[in-house]
Formats: sequence, C-alpha cells, structure tokens
Amino acid sequence: MVILERARSVSLIDASPMAAVDATGLETRHVSEHFGKRRGEGKGSGHRQRAWPKLTAVLHTHSHLIVGAVTGIGPSQDSPDFTPAMRQAASILTFDTVLADAGYDAEHNHRLCREKLGVSRSVIALNRRNTGRRWPKTPYRRGLRQRFPRVLYHQLWHIESGLSQHKRRLGSALTARGHQAQRRELILRVLTHNLMLLAEAA
Repeated sequence: MVILERARSVSLIDASPMAAVDATGLETRHVSEHFGKRRGEGKGSGHRQRAWPKLTAVLHTHSHLIVGAVTGIGPSQDSPDFTPAMRQAASILTFDTVLADAGYDAEHNHRLCREKLGVSRSVIALNRRNTGRRWPKTPYRRGLRQRFPRVLYHQLWHIESGLSQHKRRLGSALTARGHQAQRRELILRVLTHNLMLLAEAA
C-alpha cells in the first residue's frame, strides 16, 4: 500500500487502470557458456531444463508496476495462477480492464474479474483448442467471439515489455537454490522492480 500511495503521488496511477497478466520463467543455473559447451549444453545440444521458477505477474500497464505476483514451478498451466494473482492485485488497486492471452481462457476467470473484483472489461484471447470452430456457450467467452476488441487487446504488449525490463535490470537467473528460497527471491525481485520504477518517476 505504501508503494501504491507513492505511485499516486508521482502520477503513475491513471484514472482507468488497466492490468495485463502473464507468466514468465527464470533460470536457476549459473554456468558459463564455455563450461556449458564442454558439458555438451551449447546451442543445438538438445539440453532442456526440466523445471524452472515461474512468476505470474499482474502488471499495471500505465506504470509497469507489478501489483500481483504468484510464484510457482514450470512447466505448468498458466490459468490456475490467474485467480490468486488477480485477487492479490485487486486488493491493492481496482482495475477497469484486464488483459490476458489464450493461456488464461476460461469462463471462471471472466466471472472472477467481472462479478467479484469489479472489473468492467476482461479481454482474454479465446483458445481454439477449448472450442474448435464451435461458438462458446458461456456468456463472457461468447461475447468475445462475437466482437473481440483487437485494438484494446494489443495493449498486452505492456506485460511483455515489463517482464523483459524486469529481466534486463535484475537478471534472468536466480541465485537461490531451494524452491522456498527461490520464491522469496522472486518476491524480493518484484519489490525491487517496483522501487526502481518509483525512484525513476520521482
């Protein structure tokens, strides 16, 4: 709440706040490129990290402040983290619009936003795998099939930009090893991200 008050004082919070939701994975190993190649882990080696720390973020598009953050372990489905992330964000700031990609396409995510969190518009891309060519039967998803606000949805680039900025400034790899320590580090990174934005605005 202190961060939000500070953000308001430097005009980072607009009159009709918009949120964008997405998830990103982070690295856990700190292996030099040379050592990785010697282990056969260079490009084209076929090596893949089996699991990684995952951050689901709710980003305020005007300021790029992260107002909701849920940690987890990937690879995993994105949609289950939508509810806790949005509930956390809505407890801090009331949003007019929420944007998310097809990974979050579910009627209950729309109902959460529109009926429980006071969001006026929830724009979540339809996942064709859920319905194929058939029209969705549920009201919010059907409404998006009838008239999808593409211009508004394109504002989703803010979350991609914000998470990219987060990794450029704070790095794409965590230093912690255990899962609980990684969760704590992710939350500290989010706080640092927000404090850096506030310092710049001031």
